[in-house]
Amino acid sequence: MTTAMGILPHLTIEDAMPLALSVDIPFWPQLPHYSIYEDMYVQVSENFPGIRLDEDKRKLWLDTAGFYEELGDYAEHMEDDATFEMSKQHSRAFYDFLEEDLTGFQIIRGQTIGPLSYGLRVIDENLKPIIYNDEVRPIMFDFIARKINAQYRQLLRKHPNVFVWMDEPGLEILFGPFSGYSSEVAKVDFKEFLDMLEGPRGVHLCGNPDWSFLLSGLDLDILSLDIYGNGQIFTRYVDEIKAFLERGAIISWGIIPTLTEEFNKENSDELTAQLEEYWSYLSSKGIPLELILDRAWIAPARCCLVNIDGAKTVEQSFKAVHSVSRRLREKYHLD
Repeated sequence: MTTAMGILPHLTIEDAMPLALSVDIPFWPQLPHYSIYEDMYVQVSENFPGIRLDEDKRKLWLDTAGFYEELGDYAEHMEDDATFEMSKQHSRAFYDFLEEDLTGFQIIRGQTIGPLSYGLRVIDENLKPIIYNDEVRPIMFDFIARKINAQYRQLLRKHPNVFVWMDEPGLEILFGPFSGYSSEVAKVDFKEFLDMLEGPRGVHLCGNPDWSFLLSGLDLDILSLDIYGNGQIFTRYVDEIKAFLERGAIISWGIIPTLTEEFNKENSDELTAQLEEYWSYLSSKGIPLELILDRAWIAPARCCLVNIDGAKTVEQSFKAVHSVSRRLREKYHLD
C-alpha cells in the first residue's frame, strides 16, 4: 500500500488535496506555505499554556512566566475535547479533508509533530529548548498525547480504520554528544507517552537515529523512514527489524526521493531494484521475504519544501511511488 508524509509544498488546499487523496492511505495535507498556522509546530501549539507566536517573524516560543500564569486555566479545561481539537484557523486542510468522501479507502491517516522534536525545537525566552525544563516537559508530553487522541477521535467519526502518526525529525539529536536530554531518559518518557495514545501508534522521521530506539521496547505499530537515504544503515539492525515485523508492525519504506537533484537521477526500475536489494539482504539474514512484503508500505523518502520547482518534483515522486508499488504487486502477486 502507498502513503506519504503529511507536509506538502503546495500554496493552496485545492491543489494539495488531490495529491493527498491519490495514495492508498490518504492523509490531510499540512501546508506551511499556505499559512503559518498550517506549520506542524504551530498547529500542535494551539492552547498550550505560555506559547507565543510572532506571525511576522514566523517565530514560536514559550513565555515561561506566561506558562505558569495560564496553567491554572488550562487545567480547568483539560477534560474538554475542544481544548485539544485543532481549530479551523490552525488547519483548514484538516477540516476540508473531513468533508471528502473517504469511504473507498481501507485506511485513512492523520499526523502531528511528536513531543521529542517539539520539545527540542521550541525554546523559551532564554533560548533553551523546553524539553530541558523538568516542569514543562511532562505537561508538554501529556498535552501532545491529548492532541493526538482528539485528532484520532475526529478521524474515527469519519472512517472506522484510522491512525495518527508522529513526525519526529529531531529524534537523531538525542544521540549527539551535546544533547542535554539523554536518549535513555527520552525512551522512558516516550514509552509513557505512547502508552497514553488511542489507536495504532506510528512514527515517521527522515533522519538517522539509533534505530534500536524505535524498533525495540516501544511497541510501535508503524515506522516510516527515509530508506532512500538511510537504507544501508537501517538494514543492519536485522534482529530488531525481524522482531518488529514478527509482532505485526509495519514499515513504510520511503524509497522515492523528493529533492529535485536526487529525483532526476533515478527512475522507477532503479528505485524498485534498490528497495529489493535491501529486502534481499534482510532475507539473507533470516527475515522471510514473505514477512517483509506482508508488512510493507511504499512512500516518498521525505517531505520537501525547498525545491525551486515548487510542487512539481513532489507530485512526480508520488507518481513514482505508485509505479514502484505496482511493480512490486505484479512481481510478487500481491493483489
